[in-house]
Amino acid sequence: MSLTHLNATPANPDKTVILGAGFVGAATARHLTAAGADCTALSSRDLDLLADGAADKLAGHLTPQTTLVIVSARAPVKNQQMLIENLQMLAPISEALAKVTPAHVVYVSSDAVYKDKDGPLDETSCAEPGSLHGVMHLAREVALADVVGDTPFAVVRPSLLYGAGDPHNGYGPNRFRRLSNTGQTITLFGEGEERRDHIHIDDVGTLISRIIRQKSTGVLNITTGEVASFREIAEKANALAGGKSTIEGSPRVGEMPHNGYRPFDAAATYAAFPDFKYLSIDEGLAKAQAEADNDGN
Repeated sequence: MSLTHLNATPANPDKTVILGAGFVGAATARHLTAAGADCTALSSRDLDLLADGAADKLAGHLTPQTTLVIVSARAPVKNQQMLIENLQMLAPISEALAKVTPAHVVYVSSDAVYKDKDGPLDETSCAEPGSLHGVMHLAREVALADVVGDTPFAVVRPSLLYGAGDPHNGYGPNRFRRLSNTGQTITLFGEGEERRDHIHIDDVGTLISRIIRQKSTGVLNITTGEVASFREIAEKANALAGGKSTIEGSPRVGEMPHNGYRPFDAAATYAAFPDFKYLSIDEGLAKAQAEADNDGN
């Protein structure tokens, strides 16, 4: 289940094609390019997986020496129609892989595939999602594994992502930083007591690029192994921005997700990449704030 490196020494593939040029795809492309790799990141404008001719268009980008990284998804999945559309996006990918078998396939999934449990989750934990978003990713993992057959295949399952370039403004570090930078009130769900594992986008890009360059197979959770409450993160983000915002709780609607605590064991990352070190939440928030100061995000 854990990663196996087919390349003992990191080496750039002849070509890497990334389906999805958004937050994760762009970070992966950035790290690959820095390593001297030939990398093409395709946005939905370049290749719409729900449009006619998508399979042929994708096949035209592939060779038997290509690494294909699949990030494209409509996420987070909020309803059954989004679930169906995400599964439909696999059809042209499957058709393209039937036309041209690449050297390596990497799928970017999510930690949402796991069933909650009392202790830390790891790569061997039960994949029994409790959300449509998790169902979508697990279904795509299984379908792709069937399609790729004997082709080397890796699945990465990141936890909650943050970083200055995130185009989304979901509840958590990115929203808190943006509100803090403009002095607006930060409103927490409940008292912000939920503790979750948050991962900086640079760590995600680094690890995916290393999986590509070592032609790794298997499953890897991209999780720091540390948890922080949303209130702690809001306070840290506000302090980095000069303490301009007020942080307030609010009545909670519905049950607290994951019973308020969702830790992970990061041992598999360090076993696969002994020289790697995740950014702590303090380091990651400081990095995101510095980047935001530079680019206005």
